[in-house]
Amino acid sequence: MRVLVTGASGLLGREVARLLVREGHAVATFQRHPSGVDGATDFCGPVTDDAAVRGAVQGAEGIIHLAAKVSFTGPAAEFDEVNVEGTRRLLRSARAAGVRDVVFVSSPSVANSGAAIAGLGAEPADPEHAHGDYSRTKAEAELLALAADAPEFRVAAVRPHIVWGPGDTQLVERVLARASRRRLPLLDAGGALIDTTYVDNAASAIVAALHRMEHIHGRALVVSNGEPRPVGELLAGICAAGGVPAPSWTLPGGVARAAGAVVEKLWTWAGRKEEPPMTRFLAEQLSTGHWFDQRETRQLLNWTPAVSLDDGLARLAEHYRSWSAAEVHRS
Repeated sequence: MRVLVTGASGLLGREVARLLVREGHAVATFQRHPSGVDGATDFCGPVTDDAAVRGAVQGAEGIIHLAAKVSFTGPAAEFDEVNVEGTRRLLRSARAAGVRDVVFVSSPSVANSGAAIAGLGAEPADPEHAHGDYSRTKAEAELLALAADAPEFRVAAVRPHIVWGPGDTQLVERVLARASRRRLPLLDAGGALIDTTYVDNAASAIVAALHRMEHIHGRALVVSNGEPRPVGELLAGICAAGGVPAPSWTLPGGVARAAGAVVEKLWTWAGRKEEPPMTRFLAEQLSTGHWFDQRETRQLLNWTPAVSLDDGLARLAEHYRSWSAAEVHRS
């Protein structure tokens, strides 16, 4: 199969492209910078460029769309242009080029208004109540994608929940950086029950979705490891793997959410590019339970995660041991 993967320079997109190459597909990638995926053909450009998108989709039979602006803060217009209009542009070009299948990689945050989630499935995307511009625009983009589904142009959405693994800069590196400086609190004593997804599992589920479009097109599925743990336990595991002390000081979740909302607005107002120490969305993620029923997802995808949470943490620890040994050797 000829498959285009957008956003393949990121952790998850790169692993998806590598898995497709290993399966023997003809893989092309499309992102701003070279993907670094051996065996794939790179097309470089932004999803905001019509000509670049049209060129990338030519000849593809299937598309896995991961390219997105992912951040806690930033101008709303940038999220709209990349996440919403970029998806609209890709869908339009894909249909015109005769692409058969599109897997839109979404996020569980598209249906999360901040309340606890315990054992739900993929609730409808709700941009009106989503928290933050990232979640709002991903919700709008998912609705666009699923509305385009048709017998001759099959579209499905997959929502991997909190993807992490070696090389992850979105969760793991932030946790380790803040914990090493004693700037990572445990909100509500770290008791919120959350589920996550090891990167290999997220990638294999997304590729499974492409193979199972006959059964899943027109709908959204949440993907996770299916192993909810207290957030304090998860953070401690990541810190142990990275060789830094686990967070030990606590803060009420309500205080962190209120402070995060203020900090988020101040960061945007000041035009600062770096991530703020706390946002409302981050505080919600650290203080509110969120885990999902995986039975329907596994049945529809004919898929189960191959890497357990504990095995993933062991792989993460080995990654940092190897990195440290390489640093010593270079010095």
